[in-house]
Amino acid sequence: MIATAAAAVAEERPQETAAPPAHRYRTLLLFGAPGSGKGTLGKALGAIPGFYHCACGEVFRSLDLASPLGREFLTYSSQGLLVPDDITVQLWKQSIDGMVSARQFVPDRDLLVLDGIPRNEHQARMMDAHIHVERVFHLECADLTMMAQRLRRRAFRENRLDDASDEVIRRRWHVYEEESRPLLAHYPAETIEPVDALGSPVAVLHDVLGRLMRTGLA
Repeated sequence: MIATAAAAVAEERPQETAAPPAHRYRTLLLFGAPGSGKGTLGKALGAIPGFYHCACGEVFRSLDLASPLGREFLTYSSQGLLVPDDITVQLWKQSIDGMVSARQFVPDRDLLVLDGIPRNEHQARMMDAHIHVERVFHLECADLTMMAQRLRRRAFRENRLDDASDEVIRRRWHVYEEESRPLLAHYPAETIEPVDALGSPVAVLHDVLGRLMRTGLA
């Protein structure tokens, strides 16, 4: 059903869009607590011509660990430490520049859809030099039980069994509330779009696409 919705919208999209302001990438941010459905929505949007989805987790998983940045990343990740913000943003920029060079992401045509980055206000300030945020879609889900179920299903599906424990899930929510949620204040209120994340993936996608079309971004 998502593919059908994507195909229908793709027929209505113009093939080219205006260049990003000051040569920054025109961007949609997908924002929300772990389990709110950012990755599912990002993949669905990324299947539509005119959108390019970039998930921070995939950037890390596809990293060349023999490169200088890759070795620096490994220094932290191998010890279970958080990767510093400057390295995280450098890795993201290196990955995006590579996608541009390969013509997988064409900034003059595509809206960049970011999922999982920026994670805090410091990262957001660093990325302001590279992206122009058109909209922040804030996926709101007050049902913690449902979000926990989503995280467990994903952990088993992706064979990341450590992520299925209640302790890990609670810790991830705590980090989100302490570090990530406050960065919403970094962006103008008029760019933030609250989205009910309790609906089905198709319903959430339909809602987001409708808003983008009404604002002329799709």
